[in-house]
Amino acid sequence: MLTGRLPQQGRPRQGTTQQNYLFHLDNLSVEYGPVKALKAVQLTIYPGEILFVTGPSGAGKTSLLSVLGGHLQPTSGKAILPHDRNSKHFVSTVFQDLRLLQKKTCEENLWLAYDAAIYNDRNEFYREMEDLARLLLVQDQLGRKIEDCNGGLRQKVAMIRALLCRPTALLADEPTSSLDKENSYRLFEVLNHFNHKKGLTLVWATHNKELIKQFPGKIAHLENGRLVYAGHACFI
Repeated sequence: MLTGRLPQQGRPRQGTTQQNYLFHLDNLSVEYGPVKALKAVQLTIYPGEILFVTGPSGAGKTSLLSVLGGHLQPTSGKAILPHDRNSKHFVSTVFQDLRLLQKKTCEENLWLAYDAAIYNDRNEFYREMEDLARLLLVQDQLGRKIEDCNGGLRQKVAMIRALLCRPTALLADEPTSSLDKENSYRLFEVLNHFNHKKGLTLVWATHNKELIKQFPGKIAHLENGRLVYAGHACFI
């Protein structure tokens, strides 16, 4: 069970009608020269959903998340993203390479998420940082430099930084690859709380089938760049 005070997200869960989707991909394809990473993908993600993106290595999971995060433009087709319709929407992305500053401490990396437009003051941000660090059991390690941290701690720092941005949606690309089973479940338990209580939309690329079975959500399964299944996790 989680202990400690969970931070406030400040963005309520919305309904799930055809008119208020967060993401909509329409016949979308991505090509890298001769390589077709995504092929005619049709996918809609609604506010408050949990979506696990599955598939073998090279199936297109990272490309899909990159498109959803606005970091990759499609070669053809259309991607309608949250900020296209509402400037208040923000999407946080946790990449596989984590994009942390190696010479800075964990806490210094977390402060990069501070935005005076979404926090009343720096004290409020610091309290939220402490709460998340406590929930993920890293409160005593924030003074360590990233270059001295193991992969699991780095992944937790990257996830905390993403949550500190108070996003509408969180995209995560294999965020538990360096975590053991207990820490993987704890991380997703935190994210599941944000989803259930704060309306955070989660899109999580993973190979971890046991994790998917333990938490509610849908899956989008890719094979060779094609979306071959989108629906309930009974597919697993």
